[in-house]
Amino acid sequence: MSNREVTLHTTVPVYDTAEVVVIGGGPAGTAAAVSAARNGRKTILLEHSAQLGGMGTLGNVSVFMGIGNVTGIYREFISEFLPEALPDTHHVSIWPQYSPFELRHYLNGKLEKEGVDVYYHASVVAAIKQGDRVTGVVANTREGLKAFEGAVFIDCTGDSRVAAEAGVPLRSGRDEDGLTQPMTLMFMMQDTGKPARQYLPEDGYRYEDVSELPQGRRLYWEKTGDGTLLVNMTRVRGNGAKIRDVNFAEKESLRQAFSVANYLQRNGFENYILSHVAGQVGVRETNQIVGLYTLTEEDVTGGRRFDDVVAQTNYEIDIHNPTGGASTDERHVSGYDIPYRCMVPVGVEGLIVAGRCISATHVAMSSMRVQATCYALGQAAGNAASLAVETGSSVADISIPALHERLAAQGVRFQK
Repeated sequence: MSNREVTLHTTVPVYDTAEVVVIGGGPAGTAAAVSAARNGRKTILLEHSAQLGGMGTLGNVSVFMGIGNVTGIYREFISEFLPEALPDTHHVSIWPQYSPFELRHYLNGKLEKEGVDVYYHASVVAAIKQGDRVTGVVANTREGLKAFEGAVFIDCTGDSRVAAEAGVPLRSGRDEDGLTQPMTLMFMMQDTGKPARQYLPEDGYRYEDVSELPQGRRLYWEKTGDGTLLVNMTRVRGNGAKIRDVNFAEKESLRQAFSVANYLQRNGFENYILSHVAGQVGVRETNQIVGLYTLTEEDVTGGRRFDDVVAQTNYEIDIHNPTGGASTDERHVSGYDIPYRCMVPVGVEGLIVAGRCISATHVAMSSMRVQATCYALGQAAGNAASLAVETGSSVADISIPALHERLAAQGVRFQK
């Protein structure tokens, strides 16, 4: 990496303006945009790829992990997209496998119906500030650099991209060495009903035993009833927010995917072909903002409750070995609250952060990072942003009782 720098001076036209601007169209971003729009706020969503859904579509992580609270917009999405998986009550866990292609199409239509202006292929490259307040972002689009202005911004990028550009301090990985959870390339195999041609590239790995596999285990789901096998068995050490790390991971994870598929074809899945490989490697952990409160391991394991609760989960502590080794730290969790303060960054106004990059320690983040929880955090962010716009208050000073009222009106139910 070069130590040289260049200075860029340019004039960027303002392409659009809204009251709430959401950056990132994954679970947190889609829920944030829907909830803000339902409050009557003009809402823009900027998505760097061609599709909404985040890792659920882009990364083929097409199974919702159980969080013990199917509520709010997440419950609504399930009722419309996967009605057969909808539980009778809010306070249960579901683990449905789904089609990433169908989710992509569903989210396109859902946000269009809600009146959200979605801009695809719009990657944020800079934050615009007046003093300590974020007033706009610059995105690289198909038409070059364009600016988008707003009253409140919601960073749902997963990597804290807007927060970083705005000067919010960040943490990354384990305290002792900064290592993050490794990356995984998800893929699907399909039962053809007859012996399939086995394929192993020349530079692939011929795994003979479970102990030789990247995760040292077989981890897959086959719940759809149509012979679709969803496989989560590759593992590559690195930080997905680092250029060189993700460059290596994209190549190495594909090599592993072919190799794992070949192993499965020789060990119980002889009739299955490799039918789909995600378009990009899945990233579990990169950056965490420094917020007004940091969720800790003790909060998670102790089942802590907060007055400013915005999301609840009982998903386990789930740490894939940051060294890339074949082990996973899995610990039962009874259930805990995530407070709103984890979403409010220090030192910057007009910005809320939702999704896996909220203020949380390495261990706590391993539990709160899954898609269903990110939907809940996004819904809270969209409502909080709307309150800030309506009242003229800072995002840190919104009324928590008022926020809870908004969430309840949108179907959110908290467990006591």
